[in-house]
Amino acid sequence: MTTIKADVTLDAKGLACPMPIVKTKKAMKDLETGQVLEVAATDKGSKADIQAWAESTGQQYIGTIEEGEVLKHYLRKSSGEDGAEHRFANAVNNAFLTEKLQEGKPVVVLDVRESAEHQFNHIPGAVSIPLGELDTRLGELDKGSEIYVICRTGTRSDLACQKLAANGFEQVYNVLPGMSGWTGETKGFNS
Repeated sequence: MTTIKADVTLDAKGLACPMPIVKTKKAMKDLETGQVLEVAATDKGSKADIQAWAESTGQQYIGTIEEGEVLKHYLRKSSGEDGAEHRFANAVNNAFLTEKLQEGKPVVVLDVRESAEHQFNHIPGAVSIPLGELDTRLGELDKGSEIYVICRTGTRSDLACQKLAANGFEQVYNVLPGMSGWTGETKGFNS
């Protein structure tokens, strides 16, 4: 059985359409930006419904895991980060990082998305340190390494790059647009 860390779990088992969506909508209102909601449902149509609802409202649909009759849907409350401005000066695009990885030179890909996002889909070998844990886990990173920081759209990675630079990391690069536009190799539940 796979375990993914969710901030809030919603039990929608035994409910038929449209109730899983109604309860999901209400639960998402109570979440803080960036938090992950797990929706446990038995309605087979809930996967398509929840995915479509998330896309139409700007929330992030992370993925669904089937555990017997139960579908566990994972959503992340959006911050409106897709249109946010990126401020960190050292930025590279996804194609640059793909080429860098293909060269086989030692680089660190730092994934600062939430652990549930990382588990569903990530670049092979990426180090997962969610942005909210970065301050307390800086010691896990080598200041001399070339570090490419990635998130879903480049906003959280931008903030992470700023934190790393402020703490003496010199070879730090924000990867844009991030996993939302990644076409290279991935691992995880959705791969």
